[in-house]
Amino acid sequence: MSEEAKKQYSADSIQALEGIEHVRMRPSMYIGDVGTRGLHHLVYEVVDNSIDEALAGHCDTIKVTINEDNSITTEDNGRGIPVDIHKKEGVSALQVVMTKIGAGGKFDKDSYKVSGGLHGVGVSCVNALSTHLRATVYRDGKIWEQEYERGKALYPVKAIGDTDLRGTVVTFKPDPDIFQQTLEYSYDTLASRMRELAYLNKGITIVLTDKRHKTEAGEFEGEVFHSENGLKEFVQFLDGNREPLIKKVIAFEGEKNDIPVEVAMVYNTSYAENLHSYVNNINTHEGGTHLTGFRRGLTHTLKKYADESGMLDKLKFDISGDDFREGLTAIVSVKVAEPQFEGQTKTKLGNREVSASVSQAVSEMLTDYLEEHPDDAKTIVQKVILAAQARHAAQKAREMVQRKTVMSIGGLPGKLSDCSEQDPAQCEVFLVEGDSAGGTAKQGRDRKFQAILPLRGKILNVEKAMSHKVFENEEIKNIFTALGVTIGTEEDSKALNLSKLRYHKIVIMCDADIDGSHIATLILTFFFRYMKELIENGHVYIATPPLYLVKKGNKKRYAWNDKERDGIAEEFGGSVSVQRYKGLGEMNAEQLWDTTMNPEFRTLRQVNIDNGSEADRIFSMLMGDEVPPRRDFIEKNAVYANIDV
Repeated sequence: MSEEAKKQYSADSIQALEGIEHVRMRPSMYIGDVGTRGLHHLVYEVVDNSIDEALAGHCDTIKVTINEDNSITTEDNGRGIPVDIHKKEGVSALQVVMTKIGAGGKFDKDSYKVSGGLHGVGVSCVNALSTHLRATVYRDGKIWEQEYERGKALYPVKAIGDTDLRGTVVTFKPDPDIFQQTLEYSYDTLASRMRELAYLNKGITIVLTDKRHKTEAGEFEGEVFHSENGLKEFVQFLDGNREPLIKKVIAFEGEKNDIPVEVAMVYNTSYAENLHSYVNNINTHEGGTHLTGFRRGLTHTLKKYADESGMLDKLKFDISGDDFREGLTAIVSVKVAEPQFEGQTKTKLGNREVSASVSQAVSEMLTDYLEEHPDDAKTIVQKVILAAQARHAAQKAREMVQRKTVMSIGGLPGKLSDCSEQDPAQCEVFLVEGDSAGGTAKQGRDRKFQAILPLRGKILNVEKAMSHKVFENEEIKNIFTALGVTIGTEEDSKALNLSKLRYHKIVIMCDADIDGSHIATLILTFFFRYMKELIENGHVYIATPPLYLVKKGNKKRYAWNDKERDGIAEEFGGSVSVQRYKGLGEMNAEQLWDTTMNPEFRTLRQVNIDNGSEADRIFSMLMGDEVPPRRDFIEKNAVYANIDV
């Protein structure tokens, strides 16, 4: 076959791997879950196809529209999905792509060198989980179209007109039989992912439009995402709420051993390490070989420079890899032709060859930067030395926590009211602010499986505290001890050991007011920075106590927001009495049990991290020193009862 023939993107490039039968029966196997995350994943699967066209150099504009009825339309100016007859399947290649799981050009190495959606299941899965999908293809001077219901074609692919355009348009409506929790798309969730994709694929324009809402000017709400400088701009965006230690972003872009590598990093005055890694646009929040390579290249190069500068001569203990990453925000993005994913959620890169490529790229990048910016180099090394000294102090504080944690039951915090059940999978602990609410919760709980840990006031803001101060804080020590977890191993001083976790449900239960929200955010910030594995493993929840009790005669009903309150009042008719709960302590034990703690009737919101970089940015904004962005965020989100992380 000639080279030109190999490059042709036609029906023969499409390979059908397996059927579509199981998708509707077992949707969670394909998209993770059938809640909010799975609903949004449908959009990502379709957009992945357009991104793949962009990666192959055939597309530069992608449009995503949330329609009035919560259906989604995606449009690109790529080559258009092939419509000619697929030899093996005997139908149009468009129909194969839309109705066969695993079918697509990305499995043909001649069509796509790398692909962003290899870990996914393709547009056919979106089709199977939609009540209706319409695919329109602009290709070869014709407009082609086919419609489907729940994954089945309604008619053969047909030409419906002429055009000089090219590209693919897909409109789909998620199936309410599958997505029973919600069918409503979050603009902010889609916007954060589209922004991320624009940074990861510089030069591409992604237009997001929400036809459900109009601005004051009468236009549909929307944003245009475009980045000329890629990861450099991404790092600046993520670090916008932190005080920079150095002014310039350190960046590298190029190929090492035939692997495209892009790295951008910057140091700030905070004590947090924020590393974000991607493979083919997939957020690898479990890390992998590319992150290992980054850490190795960073540590080796900085340590060599620090040794040669003589700045470490007076230090009485060794520098560790962690010290070089304190106050560092970095993004590592690689493109791998055949990525191998491992880990619990298949987001850990396993390709060994990638580690050396990234390490080499980082070493070159840093060596050049340190030589060209000696003042910045000195500032970074001084930060590293301070981090090492703080780590040494934190180790002593942590050892105190460890000793307290591994003691017998008598070593548990005095204020902890434990449960009698011994199986952690059956146990839950409520973190409650104040002795008053803690007392009510202790009276109202089910002592068999519910434990109560009252916290005194607002816990330490870990976003602005050195790590040894965190481990010395009494309330935080109590949380570590009560949960039974330890931190730090020989391999990784920041790793969390969950093997002795005493409760598989950790419930943050605070007042439904501004103070309560602030305390909940402080606790969440602590979990995100020091116990992220608890969130990633689904152990952290937020309780939702009611705001109102509406009564009329013998009738009473609880309301969680103003709209519910007004609806109940209208249903009851006439004059009603409304009690506003300012805090958990205002409820009696029975009321707290009925509304907030009883598993049969309560609503717990599980905390999850859909987008690690966005969560990092929001926590640094909410808990950092910069007031204007925090005020803007609160004003924009004040209408909502909660902040989804």
